[in-house]
Amino acid sequence: MMTLKVLGVGSSMRQDSFSTETLKIILNNVNKNGGDTRLLNLYSNPLPMYTAEYNEKLSGIKHAVELVNWADALVLATPDYHGSMAGSLKNFLDYFWAEFAGKTFGYLCSSHEKGLTVMDQMRTAIRQCYGWSLPYGISINSNQDFNADREIINVQLLGRLESFARDLVVYGGLISNQFKKDLDSTIQNSYAVHYRK
Repeated sequence: MMTLKVLGVGSSMRQDSFSTETLKIILNNVNKNGGDTRLLNLYSNPLPMYTAEYNEKLSGIKHAVELVNWADALVLATPDYHGSMAGSLKNFLDYFWAEFAGKTFGYLCSSHEKGLTVMDQMRTAIRQCYGWSLPYGISINSNQDFNADREIINVQLLGRLESFARDLVVYGGLISNQFKKDLDSTIQNSYAVHYRK
């Protein structure tokens, strides 16, 4: 079994972001489950607003493209802005479509209202790109789940973060392996046919 490569994408525009901090915990848990991780923090690595004529050679875009192509699975982390994902995350998603096919996605939302509509919107965008989604996501509430030292005090959340990382590695690995086999095969009755080079 190959090592699953997992990219975390943090989209908060706050330097001290609870969603990005929690994303780092997830990535650490992915490593403990045998995965290999990298982080793309859109606060420190912002992407220019997407246009159809964007230059893929620009340093920020090039780095994002390299990371997405490297990854077998992704975790998208965002704050809840008016019941939707951060504009920086939507802008990130706009740069890609075929690159997401056959990859497994997990979702994390920092929200005072569970972030259900936010995660639904992320799932919808990924489904349109033929990516797979874990059947549940992670919602955090900074006022309830963290203490004054920014440490997680919600024991249930800690357990959920561990399960989330484990499931991402296990199911993401199964999906990634099968998709790559389908890409390398001659079968015609799989959506992988459309992504063969």
